[in-house]
Amino acid sequence: MRTNSGQLVFTLVEIAIVLVIIGLLLGAILKGQEMITQARIKSVINDFNGISAAYASYQDRYRALPGDDPRAGTRWAGPAPAPVAVSGNGDGTLQGLYNANPAGASPVTAEESNLFWWHMRIAGFIPGATTGAGVGSQPTNAFGGKIGAQNAGGAALGLSGLIVCSAGVPDKVAIAVDTQMDDQASASGSIRAMIGDSTTALVAAPAGNYAETGTNTYVVCKGL
Repeated sequence: MRTNSGQLVFTLVEIAIVLVIIGLLLGAILKGQEMITQARIKSVINDFNGISAAYASYQDRYRALPGDDPRAGTRWAGPAPAPVAVSGNGDGTLQGLYNANPAGASPVTAEESNLFWWHMRIAGFIPGATTGAGVGSQPTNAFGGKIGAQNAGGAALGLSGLIVCSAGVPDKVAIAVDTQMDDQASASGSIRAMIGDSTTALVAAPAGNYAETGTNTYVVCKGL
């Protein structure tokens, strides 16, 4: 409204309406951010569950560990354009680290932890390239971090056997994933974690519990 002198002023009612609108907008933004966070939490959980199911299906069908499968090279060696796979050594363990980089364009020299993804892709259990340079590349999670598999040699993070790890997971999401799938403790249970990203090597045992600082990211691992 305007005063007798022509100045533009706001009444308490108008100010209250503006504040209510601002509050509603802020609430919608915060709600939207929370929905995004919840979607990312479910995405990480679905990654673990989907890979576990694909791994179990591969073992059930071929009686072999993907990546270590000694018959992959003959099973998928049909005429062009069928892909020609590379076999593992068949020793029952997955050689190589979860974050191993495929060796250039040649999967022949890739680690078994890279072949793990190629064998599952070529078998049709997970999506991705079956020919070319990307066949052994790890999939990525909702945060761009690597999702990799390795044998927990040296009892990595206190786990044993074959494990799958999702790297670069923000602290809030990592805590929620552990809470929903396990015991909310980074150093116990079937879900273990350590601070790090896709470049971080696994340690023998995680130190301490989760710390939600808003800046920490974790490598979250689960036994298969």
